Amino acid sequence: VPFALRRFDIYRKVPKDLTQPTYTGAIISVCCCLFILFLFLSELTGFITTEVVNELYVDDPDKDSGGKIDVSLNISLPNLHCELVGLDIQDEMGRHEVGHIDNSMKIPLNNGAGCRFEGQFSINKVPGNFHVSTHSATAQPQNPDMTHVIHKLSFGDTLQVSRGHCRWCGQWWACRGRVTQSLASHDYILKIVPTVYEDKSGKQRYSYQYTVANKEYVAYSHTGRIIPAIWFRYDLSPITVKYTERRQPLYRFITTICAIIGGTFTVAGILDSCIFTASEAWKKIQLGKMH
Repeated sequence: VPFALRRFDIYRKVPKDLTQPTYTGAIISVCCCLFILFLFLSELTGFITTEVVNELYVDDPDKDSGGKIDVSLNISLPNLHCELVGLDIQDEMGRHEVGHIDNSMKIPLNNGAGCRFEGQFSINKVPGNFHVSTHSATAQPQNPDMTHVIHKLSFGDTLQVSRGHCRWCGQWWACRGRVTQSLASHDYILKIVPTVYEDKSGKQRYSYQYTVANKEYVAYSHTGRIIPAIWFRYDLSPITVKYTERRQPLYRFITTICAIIGGTFTVAGILDSCIFTASEAWKKIQLGKMH
């Protein structure tokens, strides 16, 4: 029975005294092992690393939000007193709120000459705008200086995720900068893109990316120059971007490693055989010349 079982061995062994080691074979073997090690480490790095793939689809991913988007705004106006600074919100659903004060804070700057406004508020998922202005002030200043620095503007949750994808979802475009035209109005036109991030466990988190374009202008009406403001006009994209974390399956990693080892040894064996055959033929030619 043991002999009958051995008949199925496809890896027949050659006695050691029938094999012949060569320097060429040794060099090829060492190079072969180094090459396999390099490819193995490369594949192992790819197997350990989490891949993030993205897809686009038309849908509202966060249906449990009640049709609202949370907004966080942090802006400094170094030349405008805090009692003059206010936040106004309006949209196409009829909302028109002047001097929003909930969850907001004003911090005096430059010995009271300037103001830093920090606020968290929500907007409806319809086109609209919110703007920093002096509209809510009791007495309107003659020439309000709207020079400003935007420290932060984000929509939805801020996500910290791996590999640089969606690292600051909600403030994907760093809406920051100093504006120097003091008497001009400033328009920031925002395109808000819903974003979903799904980790390896299948847990989904919702946020918003956005793109921005801006312009500065001095507006006039028949009564004279219009009081300047800092406008953030937004519209929502119907396209949702989804990022999904994926890791290479174990079976694919094992298959790749087997292909690397088998393929490398096969090619190395063919190369060694060709070199050995050529060297033996060359030796026979040299011996024939000597005779």
